[in-house]
Amino acid sequence: MPRAPGLTAPLLGLGLGLVLSLSGTAAADCEFLGQAERLTFTPVARTRWLAPRVRAPGTLDHLYGTVRRFLSAVQLNPFPSELVKTLLNDPSSVKVDEVVRYQAGYVVCAVIAGLYLLAVPTTGLCFGWFRCRRRCGGRVKTEHKALACERGTLMAFLLLTTLVLLVGLVCAFVTNQRTHEHTGPSVEAVPETLRSLRGLVSNVPQELQAVAQQFSLPQERVLKDLDGVGLVIGNVIHSRLSSTVYLALASLHSLGQALQVFVDHLRALNATVAELQVRQEHLEPAVRERRERLLTLLQQPGCQGDCSGALSWARALELSADFTQVHSVDAVVRQLQGVPEANFSSMIEEDNNTFNALPLLAAMQMASTIRELKEVVAQESKGLRTLAEGFPGLKAASRWSQALEELERSSRPYLQEVQRYETYRWLLGCVLCSTILLVVICNLLGLNLGIWGLSAREDPSHLEARGEAGARFLMAGVGFSFLFAAPLILLVFATFLVGGNVETLVCRSWESGELFEFVDTPGNLPPSMNLSHLLGLQKNISVLLAYQQCKEGAALWKVLQLNDSFNLEQHLDISQFTHKLQWEVQSLKMDVQNLDLLTPAAHRDLEALRSSGIENITYRDLLVQIQKPVVKADVEQLAQQLEGLAQAQGNPVLGQQLQEEAQGLRNLYQERVITQQNLMAKLNQSMRVLESSALELQLQTTEVLANVTRLKAELPTRVDHILKNVSECFLAREMGYFSQYLAWVKEEVTQHIATCQPLSAALDNSHVILCDMMADPWNAFWFCLGWCTFFLIPSIIFAVKTSKYFRPIRKRLRAR
Repeated sequence: MPRAPGLTAPLLGLGLGLVLSLSGTAAADCEFLGQAERLTFTPVARTRWLAPRVRAPGTLDHLYGTVRRFLSAVQLNPFPSELVKTLLNDPSSVKVDEVVRYQAGYVVCAVIAGLYLLAVPTTGLCFGWFRCRRRCGGRVKTEHKALACERGTLMAFLLLTTLVLLVGLVCAFVTNQRTHEHTGPSVEAVPETLRSLRGLVSNVPQELQAVAQQFSLPQERVLKDLDGVGLVIGNVIHSRLSSTVYLALASLHSLGQALQVFVDHLRALNATVAELQVRQEHLEPAVRERRERLLTLLQQPGCQGDCSGALSWARALELSADFTQVHSVDAVVRQLQGVPEANFSSMIEEDNNTFNALPLLAAMQMASTIRELKEVVAQESKGLRTLAEGFPGLKAASRWSQALEELERSSRPYLQEVQRYETYRWLLGCVLCSTILLVVICNLLGLNLGIWGLSAREDPSHLEARGEAGARFLMAGVGFSFLFAAPLILLVFATFLVGGNVETLVCRSWESGELFEFVDTPGNLPPSMNLSHLLGLQKNISVLLAYQQCKEGAALWKVLQLNDSFNLEQHLDISQFTHKLQWEVQSLKMDVQNLDLLTPAAHRDLEALRSSGIENITYRDLLVQIQKPVVKADVEQLAQQLEGLAQAQGNPVLGQQLQEEAQGLRNLYQERVITQQNLMAKLNQSMRVLESSALELQLQTTEVLANVTRLKAELPTRVDHILKNVSECFLAREMGYFSQYLAWVKEEVTQHIATCQPLSAALDNSHVILCDMMADPWNAFWFCLGWCTFFLIPSIIFAVKTSKYFRPIRKRLRAR
């Protein structure tokens, strides 16, 4: 089987790491990847704020309150819901008597104004006609005692009436000017409000599109993570397996070294035994020959000295260790011929390098899948793409935006006309107020001149021209009063009718909430004015509730209850996108089917060792022979003894022969016995090593081969499990970025986009403009002007009566 380079170590590490807990591994994998970072999204909701308008408190507030109370007394009826409903839905069916019944207070005021319009000018014409004929408004003909009292009373009432007229005139001038001053800013506020409302609806599509475009943030983050996900997964696998793999590599390296040592000693043992046997074959005849010659020499009759002792040593001169009795290990050596074939050190070094390069290998194998993942991530979500298109009321909002723009453009000429007519009204008011001012001036001048004339009447040289002039000023004021009474009452009633109905029908019902209640009641408004219908909503909304929510800064989503007509979850559903992403992530694979733990050569080495039968080697026979000496007798001691006997012999020939034998023994010992002893020592060392390691090596080899077989079967499952854990952790982290985006979109759409504060501010400003800045000074103007108009009647009466007392008296009482 071909061996995939560099993955031996992972295989062994995975095999030795099977005891690890799967759940613990999965948790560690997620910790290795880390948590999803917090994405920062750019807010898309534009800040819209319509500055509130407030009428500053002033000295006229009490006057405004008095006018409102007067109008409340005039209009006692509540808000005419049914009448307004009929007027809006079917104007032709409105009954006049219902209108008159509701406007009963104004009808009464109209009657009073009509009577005034009829009576005062008519009275003025009659008075003028009679004055021309000198039938009224003459002079006091006879002085009497009560004259001074009557004159003083009339002067006091005239002065008081004139002061009342003066106060009303000042208030009329001020309120007329205040109305004129408020008209300009109020008119200018209309385009500003329309632009604000247009911005409220026109920017929604762009903001929704901007929300959808920020889907690129999690996409870019995921694409960035995908750039190194292969290395990350490889690092996770490397981290999970490093301890077991390095331990396994160390064990395998130790096994290789032990195998090498064992084979070396086994071969040394076999060679040593063979050499000992060969040398024994040559040593044995030599020893036997020496023994026989020694026995012959020592048994000669002429042997002198301790020949018997030497004879006993010579009889012991024979081989003790017999290596021909040792069983041969040639069969085992033949089994292990060529072992080790593999270089275990190089193999371990290569496996170690390959294991450390595992992240790169994972990245290479997953490169094509990661490219497909990037293509999936780069796709745009269909729901987000149609978020702006499917937003409810978008078409209606577009129509509203166009309508508001058209209204803003078309309203400018009308607003200019309003300002122009307001200027006419202001001028007319100033003129009519000026007429009342003439009356006041005439009254004051007439009183002053009349009083001056009265004080000088006792002077004989007095010509009474001053009193006459005072009377004429008073009559001039009367003339002005009759002359301008009609236009004054007409202006008062016209402005009263308009301003009063604005106050009682609109402002009062607006402040009390009756107007909102009317609008919120189903059926009161025609479909063309129904807000829910205009916005294309499936559910009617409460205008009052919408106003209150807008005032709190709520978004249109909450105000219009768009969750009932727009399925935001459906547009934010990226399940198809996430399913593709999940499918691609789960398809990440590492091919380990063709991986093997050992090279074929290493595998053959271990199989040869396991089947070699090293456990059957009989070390006892070797031990028995090794423990024996090479020769039973001590060769050196025997040689020394022979040298001593040689010197003790009287027979020189025998002595010479013994000397030669001694020297021959020494040569035999030096040349053969010592070599045999050294070989036996070497044999003893190899035997000890083999005896101590054979069984352990056999068991270790069997265990390694069994582990290799098991790991080869379990490795794909184990790798798939780790890869699945890492993939799930990676997917969970990447989906966290999309979850952040969806949560931000939901918050942005439902809480921030299209904040309708301008709508509530526009309503509040409209109320302030219409009721506080326009209606209040408008109503105060006609109230003060009407006040002056009706006080012209007592002014006329008191002026006519008082003027008689300022003219010369025909008959005076003489002092006694």
